[in-house]
Amino acid sequence: MYRAGGLLTTRLAILVVLAVLLLGFTTRRAVTRDDRAASGGWDREGAARYLDERMQVWFANGKKLRTGQAETVCVSCHTTLPYVLARPALRRAMHVAGPTPQEIRLLEETTRRVESYADHQPLYDHSQSKITESRGTEAVLDALILASADAAQSRREPSAPTQQALKRLWETQRPDGAWDWLDFGLEPFETVDGAYYGAALAALTIGSVPGSYASHIAETRAGVEKLRGYLKEKYASQSLFNRIWLLLASTRLNDLLTSAQRVALITEIQGRQRDDGGWALDSLGTWRWSKTSAPFRAPGTPDAAMLAKSDGYATGLIVYALRQAGQPAGQPAVSRGLQWLRANQQDVQAGEHSWPAWRAHSLNFDREHGGDKGEPWRRMFMSDSATAFAVLALIASD
Repeated sequence: MYRAGGLLTTRLAILVVLAVLLLGFTTRRAVTRDDRAASGGWDREGAARYLDERMQVWFANGKKLRTGQAETVCVSCHTTLPYVLARPALRRAMHVAGPTPQEIRLLEETTRRVESYADHQPLYDHSQSKITESRGTEAVLDALILASADAAQSRREPSAPTQQALKRLWETQRPDGAWDWLDFGLEPFETVDGAYYGAALAALTIGSVPGSYASHIAETRAGVEKLRGYLKEKYASQSLFNRIWLLLASTRLNDLLTSAQRVALITEIQGRQRDDGGWALDSLGTWRWSKTSAPFRAPGTPDAAMLAKSDGYATGLIVYALRQAGQPAGQPAVSRGLQWLRANQQDVQAGEHSWPAWRAHSLNFDREHGGDKGEPWRRMFMSDSATAFAVLALIASD
């Protein structure tokens, strides 16, 4: 009798525990749904955590460069640059005034790089051509990081480091108006076609500089005119990806696109939208990987099935650019793109970490199935860009 009663008591206790756990799980799920509904159907806190933790991963694993008497981490187009653009906007949307520790570190390291131009280690120094490419690339990226920080701080005039970075920007500008750009045959950032992307970033930078500084410095006026000339002359031969970046830059710096070009570009972008409402990065260019003649092949073997699907980077970048270009959130292509973004923030497991993020995939290698190209921190490179631009697109439309 005692043993039977003890067994019954034990079973009842187990049932109570299971009921409590189930209630807690159900409550957590309900809170998550409510939170997402309250924030426009997506998880802002989760996106912030993803971006911050991925920036920390980059600080830990990115290439270290001698900078003065210390070391800094190189700037990446797939992780650092999107973070710089998206994280302050996300903070404001979450009503957080102060910068994150990662933002502070980026600003400090970029300032040290700018202040040690004379003797710091280039991004790559194994050949003279790579030193030249490194100097041009970093001049653009440093200036964009510092100008963006000034804008986030609502400065009326650029800071002293930003002014120094702008001076370096014009010192490294080529006669044709662009900058030497890192070319490792990797699409879409480090390839022979990346010089136009870099020039579009430079235009975005100049358009982000606060106050009247850019307009009353003769060196800047001359540089901007050369930059405009390059962007206009090369426009027709560019991939749609590069032209989307120019559309975004044109919302900050005027006289980059004619009215007819803007209308035609927006129409072309809308024509690449997929049936599910998203866009696929793979469809935004005839990717060359720095090859001069067909057939064009990636250095690795990308996962073609994944690249054929809509992804967070292409969709986020396009929706953000269209919104910045004045397209309303209710415009059909924009509305469908926003619906895709709200439906595709997903829990992603990478190594020991799990985050709610948006996915995009490498055009150059299959990083999804292990190997040295697919270790967890590398596998998420394009998803860093995807999550940052999905955030920017959603914030611009909430």
